[in-house]
Amino acid sequence: MSTPEETSAEDAAWGEVTPEAARRLLVAAVDAFAERGYHATTTRDIAGRAGMSPAALYIHYKTKEELLHRISKIGHDRALYLLEAEADRDGTAAERLAGAVRSFVRWHAERHTTARVVQYELDALGPEHRTEIVELRRRSDAVVRRIISEGVRAGEFDVPDIPGTTLAVLSLCIDVARWFNAQGSRTPDEVGALYADLVLRMVGAPQRSQGPGVAQQ
Repeated sequence: MSTPEETSAEDAAWGEVTPEAARRLLVAAVDAFAERGYHATTTRDIAGRAGMSPAALYIHYKTKEELLHRISKIGHDRALYLLEAEADRDGTAAERLAGAVRSFVRWHAERHTTARVVQYELDALGPEHRTEIVELRRRSDAVVRRIISEGVRAGEFDVPDIPGTTLAVLSLCIDVARWFNAQGSRTPDEVGALYADLVLRMVGAPQRSQGPGVAQQ
């Protein structure tokens, strides 16, 4: 279960969800899905965590699956926005790839409870909703693939298999949500910096000196 501090941060991050009761239910669902898994969680579990009755949940969400879809859609939209913002910046491919990885990893660390649900409960979505989320994932893949391709064409990267390397980069970043511990020795910014350096090494970019965010701890 999330700590009070993490729950407060999650609640603040869903400010776009209104009314307040719908947001409370969504935050409770994130916590429950991350802790127990989608299929083991009941609507009663979610309502109880939100301090509401099971009947109150259906005022705002028709089904448990609709809740999961809302969480997944918002999470994937945010992750895609972060990648696109960095990919479209001025700078070399190496600078843009490093920025994209830093932002993507930082989000998965800061929002690790949400990210676990967003990234690992895809199969619980119904066919229509799953198709929508898969398309968002493809767009994220395309953004990273574009940066790597541009780096190869510019002679910055040495990547013989661009699709495979893109998959490896995204998989590495996403997995942060599985293991990150807010009480651990590294902050989200430090993990983002570390992973940006690792990914640049992966694509054969000229090595940079390590900053304080990637120092051994």
